[in-house]
Amino acid sequence: MPSVILGLALLAFWLYCLFDVITTPEGAVRNLPKLLWVLVVLFLAAVGGVFWLALGRPRSGDAVLETAGTREGPDEREAWQRPPRAEAPRGPDDDPEFLRALERRLRNED
Repeated sequence: MPSVILGLALLAFWLYCLFDVITTPEGAVRNLPKLLWVLVVLFLAAVGGVFWLALGRPRSGDAVLETAGTREGPDEREAWQRPPRAEAPRGPDDDPEFLRALERRLRNED
């Protein structure tokens, strides 16, 4: 039973690393080209995953800066990390105009 759990854990780790390599932007990968990292993780399984996490994966701020195309200060970096905020949808009970119209309709029905 422990060998099955260990095997599943290694499979999950390998799949995580493979997915991480594939979804990382080309310019953010460190030390080797992205295609070579995919091959390393694909054929070396757990060891390749450890190598990817230690040597190839972008550092926390590097991917943001690489995708931004510029190396700016922390204020600009934070702006790239935050997604633009869309107007939150309002429910009918939050809309004062809807409530006024509802009140008028209720008064007319009485």
